[in-house]
Amino acid sequence: MHLRTLVAGAVAAALGATTLAGTAWAEILPTVPGARGAAAADPPVIPESAPMEHIQGLQKVADANGGNRAHGRPGFKASIDYVKGKLDAAGFTTSVQNFTHNGATGWNLIADWPHGDANNVVFLGAHLDSVPAGPGINDDGSGTASLMAVALEVAKSNVKPAKRLRFGWWGAEELGLIGSKYYTQQLPADERKKIAVYLNFDMVGAKGTQTWGVYEQSSEYNAIWKDYFKGKNIPTKNVNYGDRSDHGSFLRIGVKVSGIGSGSDPCYHKACDTTSNVDARTMGVTTNAIAHVAWKLSGARRY
Repeated sequence: MHLRTLVAGAVAAALGATTLAGTAWAEILPTVPGARGAAAADPPVIPESAPMEHIQGLQKVADANGGNRAHGRPGFKASIDYVKGKLDAAGFTTSVQNFTHNGATGWNLIADWPHGDANNVVFLGAHLDSVPAGPGINDDGSGTASLMAVALEVAKSNVKPAKRLRFGWWGAEELGLIGSKYYTQQLPADERKKIAVYLNFDMVGAKGTQTWGVYEQSSEYNAIWKDYFKGKNIPTKNVNYGDRSDHGSFLRIGVKVSGIGSGSDPCYHKACDTTSNVDARTMGVTTNAIAHVAWKLSGARRY
């Protein structure tokens, strides 16, 4: 995360906000058409081992490429190849967008699940790069791994959502949101209007997390997160990330944003941000929260 300090938002009136959550976000859920054989799909339960497999995969990428996955370094291209290979094999439609920063080529990876209304997109994203100092396993291998586990569960479940599910992995976030800025600035106006919401996941696996942060920016989308966590007896707090992660690039073009995070940790931007800096429980909680919200917001269906 291109962020030095996590600012906790006001948690005052949390009980009141949570009381409203069950109805406040109902208005943003899609109506699932009653197609023959179609039924609303319950969100899955994804095992902790699923995101942890990709945590280990990203650590191996860093280990094989000088200890990091930073922009302009071999480890970043290897990270792109790792994620893209998994998604291609699962049936996603993927594209790689090139950009140049500080004289080095960077890449964004976009993956569409080829079902649902392409004019009504639920977009989930995380940055794929680390800082040069280390492998970046919480920042932001954790977001990458959680999204990979959710995307692969979409394919495994063969859900047919009412809305289009789109996933993005951004390059050069650590240098100032460079990849996501490039993507959003290149996006035509009519394509911008098709994005119902962008959900961002940056540092979501910190070891020992007990309280999950919910982005402050969009109350109608934030309520669905709080409602989910309340049902699991997991506390939340409002957090203000400003525009210092990739959601900021979408805010600048008028797209509604939301997201969750586990927060910073003592190994932030250090060599010790390795697999030992995250834990399976935190990754499991995060991944299942993302899956729940993705299924609900997209109107996932099964046949």
